[in-house]
Amino acid sequence: MQRTLLAAKIHRCTLTASNLNYMGSISIDETLLDAVGILPYEQVQVVNVANGERFITYAIVAPANSGEIQLNGAAARLGIAGDRLIIMTYAQFTEEELKNYYPKVAIVDENNRILEVRRYNDELFQHSIVI
Repeated sequence: MQRTLLAAKIHRCTLTASNLNYMGSISIDETLLDAVGILPYEQVQVVNVANGERFITYAIVAPANSGEIQLNGAAARLGIAGDRLIIMTYAQFTEEELKNYYPKVAIVDENNRILEVRRYNDELFQHSIVI
């Protein structure tokens, strides 16, 4: 049996722009993608803390260390610059793989600079290992 769990998360990043005329997706600073292991074109779920919108799109690379988080295409209607977002990916794991599994989470500041990267070590996220 496989189970689907949180794999990566960028927690409370700041939306920097929206571009309705782009073909689609969410542009994310390459440094953030690398920190949590999100790949270009990987499916992501985006939660807008400001308005409650939840949607699925795919990640594309924005320049490293730019702090850029931009909604593109139709998703551009789901947020405005300054909104706080949570960006997540999920993966499927076997029971064996779950024995030593923890999601990787980037905690960022208001400029989308990494404050720390954590691997949570329990389902309630009460304790974590800073890496």
